[in-house]
Amino acid sequence: VQLQASGGGLVQSGGSLTLSCAVSGRIRRVHDMGWYYQTPGPERELVASITNGDVVEYGNSAKGRFTISRDSAKNTISLQMNGLRPEDTAVYYCLVHVETVFVDNAAHWGRGTQVTVSS
Repeated sequence: VQLQASGGGLVQSGGSLTLSCAVSGRIRRVHDMGWYYQTPGPERELVASITNGDVVEYGNSAKGRFTISRDSAKNTISLQMNGLRPEDTAVYYCLVHVETVFVDNAAHWGRGTQVTVSS
């Protein structure tokens, strides 16, 4: 299973970025997909997630500003981030749950992508 994440970068406060994550490999089915962020510290916190039935959940910091969408045909998700704030600065990670021939539901993290919001 391979995850390809892209879209991080440097943006001014109030600006926008779009993060994308694509999953590929020997997959039978893709279950939930989502984005998490991590500031210096051990915990990764939910930004947004979306099920294969398009049920969406947002973390508190994302509500009203970010929108997650999914292209199930391409096994990709996008996170449109608007109204970015300096406190959104973090490393963002894609998380997917997939079914393969070996396991019904396995979690895979992508490499993080840095988002930096300047004031």
